[in-house]
Amino acid sequence: VKLIEAEAFADIDLVFMAHPGQQDVLLHSTVTVTYHGKASHASAYPWEGVNALDAAVLAYNISVLRQQLRPKWKLHSIIQHGGPKPNIIPDYTELLFYLRTPHAKDICDLKAKTEACCGDRLPSKLIIYPSPPHYNILPNATQAKLSEKNGEALGIQFEEPTNHITASTDFGNVSFIVPGIHPFFYICTDAFNHTKEYIQAAGVAACD
Repeated sequence: VKLIEAEAFADIDLVFMAHPGQQDVLLHSTVTVTYHGKASHASAYPWEGVNALDAAVLAYNISVLRQQLRPKWKLHSIIQHGGPKPNIIPDYTELLFYLRTPHAKDICDLKAKTEACCGDRLPSKLIIYPSPPHYNILPNATQAKLSEKNGEALGIQFEEPTNHITASTDFGNVSFIVPGIHPFFYICTDAFNHTKEYIQAAGVAACD
């Protein structure tokens, strides 16, 4: 995204990026939610406090929303800041949400559902900080066919693409600026991406 903002692709005709693992990508958007309450001693003067952590816990229960989401929509969250000590009513908490959908038109709907679950009528003050989304990759059948043809000439084997989509990348944003493809390749391991086992497998000679 920063390269797009710097106009780094202005004189480039097409782009190619490869990544080990999954075969397709989803549009990705990040939302940071903060709650601002009032600190107080949790044992001596609890009635003086406004608990921002209570609000964060209620928002974290957004996980129950997943059963009403469309099959390819993904929603994940963590509490990044929950307070300094148990005996202090937290006056600040922060959650981070990852939202993923197959298409840009879906992300606004998922964002609205997420923000509604965070609630703006709690005692703590709610502030939402959305970030620019990572778009889905714009398909380029011609470039993909040419890449596969040249790959086969070099002895590379290709598999039929699947509809099982789990990952996201800002290369999707690039594909809306300049034609490009983002193939995935197998590195001879059954481990999943972003695990210690996958990191170890990626460093062996068989993956070269």
